[in-house]
Amino acid sequence: MTKPRSTVTCTLALPGDYRPEDILKFHRRDREAVAEQVTDSSLRKGLLWHGAPACLVVEFTGPSALGSLILASDPGPDAEAALRKMLTRMLGLDQSVARFEETYRGHPVLGSLIAARPGLRVPVAASPFEALVWAIIGQQISVHAAISIRRRLILATGLQGPEQLYCHPDADRLAACTEDTLRAAGLTATKAASVRAVSIAAAEGRLPLEAWTTHFDAEAIGSALLAVRGIGPWTLNYLLLRGYGWLDGSLHGDVAVRRSLQRLLGEATPIDATRTATWLAQFSPWRALVGAHLWAADG
Repeated sequence: MTKPRSTVTCTLALPGDYRPEDILKFHRRDREAVAEQVTDSSLRKGLLWHGAPACLVVEFTGPSALGSLILASDPGPDAEAALRKMLTRMLGLDQSVARFEETYRGHPVLGSLIAARPGLRVPVAASPFEALVWAIIGQQISVHAAISIRRRLILATGLQGPEQLYCHPDADRLAACTEDTLRAAGLTATKAASVRAVSIAAAEGRLPLEAWTTHFDAEAIGSALLAVRGIGPWTLNYLLLRGYGWLDGSLHGDVAVRRSLQRLLGEATPIDATRTATWLAQFSPWRALVGAHLWAADG
């Protein structure tokens, strides 16, 4: 018997310089497309909505983005407002990009990055928890390896939405996983322990990741996460960027950021994290957005 489905929709206006290709590229990382399917103008993503599997569809049509949430369960109260809030964050529509570009368009070094990609925004994960798990997985390994582990972790939990796309597990699901299950997905012992620790803390309400999307507090988030073994400044700043769209985290520990900065400055020898941090500091409160431009310039 086919399960009854419900759909929630909303439309968001896009700025004239909006770059949907950046959002689509972010979700196109896994070529096996078990959790996300991307076309030239749309995204379909499996996710959990109030704990139930669902499918998010985002269609870019010129000046607008049409968001649809397909569920086999009750969407809950104020679903349209919640969907709009999530999509606004995911699409970077609340990021102060215009002000950043107005401030630094004429900068002798940074100006060239802005000119190459005007309107660049940072794609944000569907939930801070998903961003945090990705950040832990991606510690000190290649993006390709991280994608493979993420895929195996998603498949291990086996959550499929109404469109047959697998959903990234939430804190409750991962808290219930054994360390052996996490290790079998490819996580090291240290990373498996970190994922379990943050999952249990989030599931028990001691790590209110979702609540911070409404009452954002970078200092409180940092204090809570840096107390978890295996989570350092890079993981924290990546979460703040990819989970909340916070543009002032310093990505000086990122190898690709340092490599791109070396090329930008025309230097023959690698630039270390300390010097990168000093260079990024001049662009506060947009250090992470500068880091995103350096990522884009790196490849």
